[in-house]
Amino acid sequence: MTAKLEYVFYIGTKPEEVWEVLFHPEKSFQAFLGGVIRSSCRVGDDIEFVGPGADGEQTVHIYGKVLEYEPHRILSYTDHPGPSHYPQHAEMESRVRLTLEPVGSCTKLHLVNDQWTDDNPLFAKTEQYWWMILSNIKSIAETGRPLDFGF
Repeated sequence: MTAKLEYVFYIGTKPEEVWEVLFHPEKSFQAFLGGVIRSSCRVGDDIEFVGPGADGEQTVHIYGKVLEYEPHRILSYTDHPGPSHYPQHAEMESRVRLTLEPVGSCTKLHLVNDQWTDDNPLFAKTEQYWWMILSNIKSIAETGRPLDFGF
């Protein structure tokens, strides 16, 4: 059986507003628990999630390649942990595919994180954090405020 994480959230706003939470640095910093997306978002180009950490303010927490990109609709990329997190980071990979779809006056956010390399130690940690990140995206898109997780 292949490891797979899958989440569906309904968010009370338009896909464009949810997309802004992903890509506007101030909002994404809150949504991604202190990181922002850095990428040209062209298929084949690099994507990084950077923020404060072991290597300073621009620590690379996640990196990969853009697989699919359609503004306000699709973001897909390969996912590796940053070099300061694991010495074997380049060997540890999964795929993330996030889609936004209008449903009435809401947005359906569907995220699939799959194609995990065997025995990838990030699976359990990622399973815990996607719930927090996606809940934050929903909260920021609907209220303008992130959730307080106590850290």
